[in-house]
Amino acid sequence: MDFVQFSAQGNVGILTINRPAALNALNDQVIRELDAALDQIDRNVIRCVIVRGAGEKAFVAGADIGQMSTLSKQEGQAFGKLGNDVFRKLETLPIPTIAAVCGFALGGGCELAMSCDIRLASETAVFGQPEVGLGITPGFGGTQRMARLIGPGRAKELLYTARKVKAPEALAIGLVQAVYPVETLMDEAMKMAQRIAGNAPIAVRACKKAVNDGLQVDMDKAVEIEEALFGSCFETKDQRNAMTAFLEKRKADPFVNE
Repeated sequence: MDFVQFSAQGNVGILTINRPAALNALNDQVIRELDAALDQIDRNVIRCVIVRGAGEKAFVAGADIGQMSTLSKQEGQAFGKLGNDVFRKLETLPIPTIAAVCGFALGGGCELAMSCDIRLASETAVFGQPEVGLGITPGFGGTQRMARLIGPGRAKELLYTARKVKAPEALAIGLVQAVYPVETLMDEAMKMAQRIAGNAPIAVRACKKAVNDGLQVDMDKAVEIEEALFGSCFETKDQRNAMTAFLEKRKADPFVNE
């Protein structure tokens, strides 16, 4: 692949959008390569994935305006569907994901970050959905995920004004979970990813599914989803190992994802 790279450090995967000459902007090739990279992740080995952009200037500066500028209505809708399908695949990936955002995360870049479970930002990070200033709406889920993450009022203000949000404000409104210096961002993301990877992977993935699925239904149905996932954990070797170790007052054996 030309623009998307995947590497692994132990049980942690690192997915890099590598198009720095274009500030990692998303064209259809980048999106299709991201799709292929997600399909290639070994879910038996990888327990957490960090998503980042190459370089320090941009996580992803947006979708490729050069490509979008000449699209017809039908082509625009198809491009939106391509992005939405891939970002939804990322969002529903059973493995937890962390966006490590350095520099610009605008338009499609902000939407990519919001498709991850957790967002960590550098002090130089800038978020925003500037699409209305270009005569379009966000097309890769920005109107939907932003409203769910920071509330409809704040989301509408940012969407309608196309205002950019720097890292401290992004933290204050809950768009990101932490802000770090540029030079330590990836180290902090890796520490978090390794901590996640050190827990029982089946249980962690069940937590992700419980949250994601539960948010789509009312509370009565949501707790039923949780009950089923809670119960399923009692069929695992990892549950028996960890609880036996706890009762015997010893450290549990490494989790085996079974």
